Amino acid sequence: MSKIRVKQVRSKINCPENQKRTLAALGLKKIGQVVEHDDTPTIQGMVNKVKHLVSVETN
Repeated sequence: MSKIRVKQVRSKINCPENQKRTLAALGLKKIGQVVEHDDTPTIQGMVNKVKHLVSVETN
């Protein structure tokens, strides 16, 4: 299964609570932090929900 690297590039201040929870569920706590996840439809949906706050790289 392929992997994706998700990096938080913008602050979650002034974002709705559901977007803050989505970032937490992805494992992102601060700007510049990078996490690696399997490329599943669930993860893709979470990334799509906060696409304005993160950048994504595929491996």
